[in-house]
Amino acid sequence: MEKKERFKLVYSQGTLDVTQILEDTETGVNYVFRKVANAGGITPLLGQDGKPVISPVVNNKL
Repeated sequence: MEKKERFKLVYSQGTLDVTQILEDTETGVNYVFRKVANAGGITPLLGQDGKPVISPVVNNKL
């Protein structure tokens, strides 16, 4: 049985200063990852209403 990756890369920009959007394939929650030099951080991506951006989960079987 093939194991599905938990996070999917949705968007990526930059090479030294990197900004990426990752989607949790189990919950649909989107996260923003930011890396500059040797420092980085991740946080949930929020919409205009302040709630997390959630993509539809098509098939969450692992």
